[in-house]
Amino acid sequence: MSSAKLAAGRGKGAGWGLRLGLGYAGVVLLILVVMFPFLWLLQMSFKPDMLIFAWPPVLTFEPTMKHYTDLQGGQFQKSFANSGIISVTSTALSLLIGVPASYVLSRARLGSKGTIALWILATRMAPPIAFTIPFFLAYRQLEWIDTLQGMVLIYMTFNLSLVIWMMRTFFDSIPRVLEEAALIDGASVWGTFRRVILPLSAPGLGATAIFAFLFSWNDFFYALILTRTKAMTAPVAVVNFMNYEGWEWGKIAAGGTMVMLPVVMFSLVVRNYLVRGLTAGAVKG
Repeated sequence: MSSAKLAAGRGKGAGWGLRLGLGYAGVVLLILVVMFPFLWLLQMSFKPDMLIFAWPPVLTFEPTMKHYTDLQGGQFQKSFANSGIISVTSTALSLLIGVPASYVLSRARLGSKGTIALWILATRMAPPIAFTIPFFLAYRQLEWIDTLQGMVLIYMTFNLSLVIWMMRTFFDSIPRVLEEAALIDGASVWGTFRRVILPLSAPGLGATAIFAFLFSWNDFFYALILTRTKAMTAPVAVVNFMNYEGWEWGKIAAGGTMVMLPVVMFSLVVRNYLVRGLTAGAVKG
């Protein structure tokens, strides 16, 4: 090999290495930009009160757990438990009702089932304020304001449309011949659905459950309007640290971190499963 070709090969290798290094640097920079609000909130939750708004910002300090210990035993701890109960229960109920409904919609021989699915999804498209007054008036008559069952019902109502819309796509991607084979072998319709269809749609079922849980956990608007103290959720409890006497920024930061941390950790744990679920319904056959 001539020296000219050798030099050209080294130049290409150096150029490729430079582009790769710039690519990694860009990815790291993008991650820092996306994570900056969370990281800033996290470090603020460990700062003493006098350093939270110090200028220029103090980046090296002795961390304190005072803001987190102040959250224990109070309304926030109860509201955190309420968020977990409401989110898990509403997600389970929406899956229990929505998964069979989406299967029926997928397998039904109706020319208008696409329109039906669109109308079901339309309940998620409308702004939350459109449903606030009807829900508030109905809940006042039922005495369900500031109750766990009231919050479970409203989250289940809106998650139901999401479950039906997403799971219908996954069921459409499963070949019908598998069901026909199971029916020929003597399985019932329910047995075919439980033993054949559900295992094949497990990635989609997991992804749908994750989204339903996150929507319930992160909701602020309905929890603010329809709860007072007994059924208050964690996002509303954080806002209550902003009062007329002053904003308790240390508690706000600690409470916000506690609300976001389970979601972040949960997303990291199930990220691979979530990606498989989102792409499972994209290929038919």
